[in-house]
Amino acid sequence: MEKGDVVVPRYEANDRPPSLVELEQLVDKRLPVVHLTDALLEVDGWTDYSGELRHAGGGEPRSKDLLVNCHASILAQACNLGLTRMAQVAELSYESLVWTTTWYLREETLQKAYTRIVNFQHGQPLASKWGTGRFWSSDGRRVTSAVRSRTTTAVPRYFGYGRGLTFATWASDQYSQPRAKPMPTTMRDATYVLDGILENETELSPAEHTTDTAGYTDIVFALFDLLGIQFLPRLADPGSRTLHRFDKKIRYRHIEPLIDGTLRPAMIVKQWDEMLRLTGSLKRGWVSSSLFLAKLQARSPKNALAQALAEYGRLIRTIFLLRYIDDETLQRRIGAQINKGETVNGLHKFLLIANEGQLRRADEEEQINQVSCLALVANAVIAWNTVYIQPSSISFAPRATSSRTRTSRISPPCGTPTSTRTGCSTSTSRAVLEPTPSVYGRSASRDAPRSSWESSRRRQDRTKFLL
Repeated sequence: MEKGDVVVPRYEANDRPPSLVELEQLVDKRLPVVHLTDALLEVDGWTDYSGELRHAGGGEPRSKDLLVNCHASILAQACNLGLTRMAQVAELSYESLVWTTTWYLREETLQKAYTRIVNFQHGQPLASKWGTGRFWSSDGRRVTSAVRSRTTTAVPRYFGYGRGLTFATWASDQYSQPRAKPMPTTMRDATYVLDGILENETELSPAEHTTDTAGYTDIVFALFDLLGIQFLPRLADPGSRTLHRFDKKIRYRHIEPLIDGTLRPAMIVKQWDEMLRLTGSLKRGWVSSSLFLAKLQARSPKNALAQALAEYGRLIRTIFLLRYIDDETLQRRIGAQINKGETVNGLHKFLLIANEGQLRRADEEEQINQVSCLALVANAVIAWNTVYIQPSSISFAPRATSSRTRTSRISPPCGTPTSTRTGCSTSTSRAVLEPTPSVYGRSASRDAPRSSWESSRRRQDRTKFLL
């Protein structure tokens, strides 16, 4: 307490022990550079995610080049090249790429494809060192757009004189990305924060979720608790937040200046059945949380259900704030998970290289497909690096580890890239460990196991596909 105010000090970052630096250098020497296309094809050999890319009409593929066209179309959207440019640099048929994109690349097929990659990543022993997959975070990255559309908006704070939209991403504590979708920048992150969790189709089952201040409202606190998930946002200046109590007559000596509200439990009890009915609808997918919250915001603030949810949310928020202010370990856990989500966003920024990162698609469905392609490639890069960092970290850990250093400090690529990107060639960079993890698609070492996909792929002419 300082002059009647609660001050939550910033915690100091943990030092990196010399043994961790040594382990970083040893692992780095084992990881050569590889083309992004090779990494993508190899991950497909492990997971067969391309098997989820099914024809919209249910037909069977007859073209022997379908797999090449699928991968080329995915990379064209993930790297923001566009199909025209991809057809030119890869010497493929533009008409074939357009046909493949139209009939095979849709939100549902792409989500199932990268769900396979997320599940594969979840099963890796090294991934279990980073987390259990039950702690998630969400964030929104602002992306400029070169075209006008219904979903892009002009927000000078983010886009200057231009327009843009937000790519909402959900990241697990294993660095995988179970969900991604575009949303208007004018909408608060809190409106969409539950969508990625309720639409989750992976083997990961989130029990805790964190976000920054933009992702929180009292109603969101209530919905998370009703769904059985702990909501742990990182709030700006938590000491200034108002706490609530049930009875004005009760006095709390140490936090009395923070308590400025009184809860109305009768309102919660009266609407409890409606709140449970809403929870069931959200769980079963009969209504999306973003649609419900948007409709709720458009209604009168005197709506009984909205008031009851907000009142219940204030109760849950008060309990959380008391824990957060008093528990530095909780603060560090929340900060660490948000940093993981930020590093995944860094990988997205690195991959979205063409046209200066400006989107060129005006149709909302095309924007959704592009975000899904970007999530697929990002998950493939992270899974690839996990597999090849794994044997190196295990074999070198006994030589470079002290009692303070563990393999859990090694992370896959998601930070600031050090690779070179010239023209349409995207090469991978060297491995970097925490706190600035960064590797963007790396090749297997000579003694690494190779899949049967590798030998079958060599029998085909893939040289024209390499970017």
